[in-house]
Amino acid sequence: MNIGFIGLGLMGKWMAKNILNEGHQLTINDISHDVGSELISMGAIWEDTPAMVAANSELIFTSLPTPEAVISVATGNNGVLSGIKNGSSYFDLSTTDPETMQNIANEAAQKNVFVFDAPVSGGTIGAKNGSLCIMVGGNEAKFEKYKSILHLMGSEIIYCGSIGSGATCKIVNNLIGMTLNVVLAEALSIGAKAEVPVMKLYETISKSTGDTFIMHTLPNGLFARNFDPGFKLELGAKDIGLAIKLAESLKVPTEISNLVQEKFSEALERGWGNETTHAVAKLQEELAEITLKK
Repeated sequence: MNIGFIGLGLMGKWMAKNILNEGHQLTINDISHDVGSELISMGAIWEDTPAMVAANSELIFTSLPTPEAVISVATGNNGVLSGIKNGSSYFDLSTTDPETMQNIANEAAQKNVFVFDAPVSGGTIGAKNGSLCIMVGGNEAKFEKYKSILHLMGSEIIYCGSIGSGATCKIVNNLIGMTLNVVLAEALSIGAKAEVPVMKLYETISKSTGDTFIMHTLPNGLFARNFDPGFKLELGAKDIGLAIKLAESLKVPTEISNLVQEKFSEALERGWGNETTHAVAKLQEELAEITLKK
């Protein structure tokens, strides 16, 4: 199948590689040509614009950092929708908001193009291993047609409903994850200040009711003082903002989420935006005068 992939960052490059490794013809594009070099050496075709990628593809994927980038790549000059063929399908793998995806889908419908919000969860390890969870919103029949391609990138492929529902699921998921980063730092600092080793805290909690996916990322992340992304703190802050904006539109109060947003905003002001989301814990470490390390 002729497949297009736009956005070859920390996540996108691995997802694109997994598609290419299965023998599909892959056409790629990114804001930086250099990031496509390895894929080109593997047989991918480079095109200079998203429109040209779309013109050569039956199925198009984008993996981009912000809703603004998604809008630009999808609907801007030389964007996907300016080159896409009638009847094609376009899956956005980014974390964006339901309104953005609905607007893109409305414009695409004029060309009989099917648009899906299909955000992913699982980090760079999941992207590399093809074990991501992919949350899809859009036309169910077309989703079923391309489900096998999605399985090249993820082990859990979940149809969430109409356009925007995948984005909603991902926003809710990431809000929980970002909140846990803050809560875990606070809770663990209590145990560490009481002189219980952090790995003993980890061993106990990970076998008890406080266990979470985030907890299992700490030994090789925060406890090892490894703040390499992963998932960048600046993107986590963006996702909290998306969740609060969506909640406001639905008239849902977000008292706890507002506090979490304040913590991530402070971490951004400290210059930690390009570090992993675990870096937000450093704020609590300073307040508690403790370091959460092995």
